[in-house]
Amino acid sequence: MKKTKCYSVRLESLVSISEKCYKATAFDGSTALIPKSQVFGQDYDVIKSDAYWISCWILEQKDLQHSTKKVGWYNPSTTVIEGNISKTVTVNVPSEITNVEVSYDSELFR
Repeated sequence: MKKTKCYSVRLESLVSISEKCYKATAFDGSTALIPKSQVFGQDYDVIKSDAYWISCWILEQKDLQHSTKKVGWYNPSTTVIEGNISKTVTVNVPSEITNVEVSYDSELFR
């Protein structure tokens, strides 16, 4: 199944206005109608206010204040938001440093 990219959006309120739609209000007063199928649940990592996982493609079409800093991927088969985890691991092996003989200038010593 295909995963859906979504953002964690902090909202002042998210009110159900019909069977298929929410009215989202941001802290700057901007509002937008968001389909319920594009809201994937609450982000419980945010403490100071309520935040919800909303698909990024619907947010790009709306004039709702949001940040693109916290990104997640909604997996419909597990109904869980997965974080951005890189699957490639790079190992840094430092190169050996060889000792170099240094000749001191005797005029610089006291």
